[in-house]
Amino acid sequence: MKQLTLFALLFGFSLSAVGQIVKESTKVDFIKSIYFSRADQLQQIPLIRRNESFTLYFDDLLAQDNDYYYRIKHFNHDWTPSDLIQNQYLEGFDNQRIENFNSSYGTLQTYNNYALTLPTNDTRFRISGNYMIEIYNSYDELMFARKFMIYEEKAQVQLGVYPTQKVERLLSHQNLQFTINPLFSIRNPQNDLKVVLLQNDQWNSSILAPVPQYNSGNSLVYRYEEATQFEGGNEYLNFDTKDLRSVTPNISYVNKGELYEHYLYTDAPRKDFPYTYYPDINGNFLIQTLQGGDPNIEADYTEVYFSLAKQYSLKEEEIYIYGKFNNYALTDENKMVYNPSLEIYEGILLLKQGFYNYKYLEVIDGNTLKNSISGSYSQTENLYTVLVYHRGIGDLYDALIGIGQAQSFALER
Repeated sequence: MKQLTLFALLFGFSLSAVGQIVKESTKVDFIKSIYFSRADQLQQIPLIRRNESFTLYFDDLLAQDNDYYYRIKHFNHDWTPSDLIQNQYLEGFDNQRIENFNSSYGTLQTYNNYALTLPTNDTRFRISGNYMIEIYNSYDELMFARKFMIYEEKAQVQLGVYPTQKVERLLSHQNLQFTINPLFSIRNPQNDLKVVLLQNDQWNSSILAPVPQYNSGNSLVYRYEEATQFEGGNEYLNFDTKDLRSVTPNISYVNKGELYEHYLYTDAPRKDFPYTYYPDINGNFLIQTLQGGDPNIEADYTEVYFSLAKQYSLKEEEIYIYGKFNNYALTDENKMVYNPSLEIYEGILLLKQGFYNYKYLEVIDGNTLKNSISGSYSQTENLYTVLVYHRGIGDLYDALIGIGQAQSFALER
């Protein structure tokens, strides 16, 4: 009886582990500037057409010629592990050493820059869908994990961004309406399709769309109101450090210690101010330098000082500097500290030279409030993506059969 009970407990645990949603992570603080590159430099999470290539870059600040290895896993539309074994989604094998790396040149902060271009002769993708790449060191310790997606062109998506019809949300929200045109016969769209909506390539605010409202010929029409709405948010703040020695409109002054130090002007909460448009890259960052030719190895690292003029709250309040620079994670590194003598929150981040977007995000009593400091406006420019997944009879995975994208700068009327 005890053995049966133990078996049941172990079996139940294994099932729950298999069904867990897997998240991206960065496990060590000496790995920096992780990003993907392809033809579209501004894409934060790479959407790769089958048989296209892309490159993962990252820096190791230890600069000790460490060996790193990659592993690739396949996932369902909701980032739970798929039921496939590796040779069903990969042709060849992974767990290979990353051989392409170079040492920094002419920088105060030494580092090694690693580059992995996929697919390789050893690793090719058999199918579409959600993937995660994991980077391990030679001791088989996980360094970080990042998402990417491979899609097929088996469905066309027409997407529009509209103002909401709800009066109380008219000034703060944006509504997505779209049509999916499959290029093959789908037996039961209500069950066989899963449609995921992203704002600015961020999975932490994704929406799983309901089933189609109706069919129009071969088209599947989604004309929902609240079910496909996002808060508009606000444009990201930015700064530019590609010239180490010069101030820019958002940098107050520059100091040179062991590394260069860039002090940003103190920011103020924007939620009670009128909306103001200025271009951003929707939270992303670009590695750039004027001090060399190749930014991957000649861009230096600088300590960037952030400050937010906000009175201290007696609530359980935490404020974070928020952006793609650390994959939108809320960690001790980007958590701000209150300075009572100046009545400001302060934070310091070690960042590679370039152009950066950032916001301030608030966590109160464990609840994450993305727009409580920056405000939310229906006029905000955002990039929206529709991901269409299909699983037919007998399939063991969710194929990504189509994507659609649109910007909200000019709302449809």
